[in-house]
Amino acid sequence: MKNKRRGMAAGSVAAVILLAAGCGAGDSTSAKNANSVLPASDSKAIGSGYGADSGYGSGGTGADPSGGSAAGAGDKTGPAGQLAVRDIPDVGSVVTDNAGATLYRFDKDGNKPPKSNCDGDCAKTWPAVPASDASASEGIDAALLGEVVRTDGSKQLTLGGWPVYRYAKDTQAGDAKGEGVGGTWHALAADGKKAIDQKGGGAKGGEKGGEKEADKGGEGEYGAGQDNAQKPSAGTGDKTGKAGAELSIVANEKLGKILVDAEGRTLYRFNKDSAWPMKFGCLGACLDTWKPAAPVDKAKASGIPSALVGSVKRPDGSMQLTIDCWPVYLFTGDTEPGQTNGHNNKGLWFAVNEAGKKVPAAG
Repeated sequence: MKNKRRGMAAGSVAAVILLAAGCGAGDSTSAKNANSVLPASDSKAIGSGYGADSGYGSGGTGADPSGGSAAGAGDKTGPAGQLAVRDIPDVGSVVTDNAGATLYRFDKDGNKPPKSNCDGDCAKTWPAVPASDASASEGIDAALLGEVVRTDGSKQLTLGGWPVYRYAKDTQAGDAKGEGVGGTWHALAADGKKAIDQKGGGAKGGEKGGEKEADKGGEGEYGAGQDNAQKPSAGTGDKTGKAGAELSIVANEKLGKILVDAEGRTLYRFNKDSAWPMKFGCLGACLDTWKPAAPVDKAKASGIPSALVGSVKRPDGSMQLTIDCWPVYLFTGDTEPGQTNGHNNKGLWFAVNEAGKKVPAAG
């Protein structure tokens, strides 16, 4: 009996050590394989509808995202869905569509009255965003949304009077490869102006874009050829210099700066979890509502110190993203990027800020 008890005690200690050691386990796990690990209990898609409250803050009213109309990463011509504001390093606070794609304006267009001067080959590189099914979220004045009739008779979305476009070379949420192309294309700010100007980079950013195109023989104002597209330099935490942060910090009107995943979805931590020793309070039915976030390559974290980014093995053997040693989750009640419906849920779930700490309840 004594030996059996010793064995059980040793097993418990080993389990705690294993979980605790998982904090920052990304250091011992190949970054290339980090994203191949699926989060635990991923039986329901983010945004699926749920029934009675399980006690973990469930009962979200989100609809199945498969019914949404927003354009995905590979679709540059679909409706924008609900627009959001996202902070992109070296560009500023930019407007994105429902899939997290950066939206742009063209200096040679007009806004009083609205007029698009991008047709033909230009429109292949800079697809016009349809005016249908576009709506504003927090931080964007819905009154600034409008439409303009293009030469082919289609209706294009406008923001602050400026026709809105996507860029063909942007392939991931958070990409802004079109910023500064030809010195005439710029990511949109929430008021329809240039995001780079509000960041303080205005003319300098435009000059740099123009110089780059001239030096390389030019892809011109339309970005034709695309291989010479100007790319923003790497932001804080992105040591690879590659576009497409897997974690980033965005400015939320009510909560301030918060952490989101590559798709712009808010990440949360749970008060009943523990950072040291590492313990999980969200198990069983809780996981139907709060999905463990999959690990990421810490070198692709933007706006948050990479040292805070790690991963931990859950009891079921799957790996989960950790921030400052705390496991982080996605909320099924958030049906679109930028939503924060899970914040202060049951007084237990909180968004995470740029320092890796939980955002205060009254934030």
